[in-house]
Amino acid sequence: MATKMKIKKGDTVKVIAGDDKGKEAKVVQVLPKTSQVVVEGCKVAKKAIKPSESNPKGGFANVEKPIHVSNVAKVEGK
Repeated sequence: MATKMKIKKGDTVKVIAGDDKGKEAKVVQVLPKTSQVVVEGCKVAKKAIKPSESNPKGGFANVEKPIHVSNVAKVEGK
């Protein structure tokens, strides 16, 4: 159930709900099928990384998780 979204990749938005309430940042990715957006530096979670040839030690990486579009507001004039 994809909906037409008014927020596009690269727009500056303000988070209006959740742990990151009040932050202003750019939209990195738009997910229209789930009505979500990924906002730079918001809702950051740690993800375990398995050891591999390119990363022999493994470890943890910070990953930005999606936020529902109703929890962000587009900032005009930026």
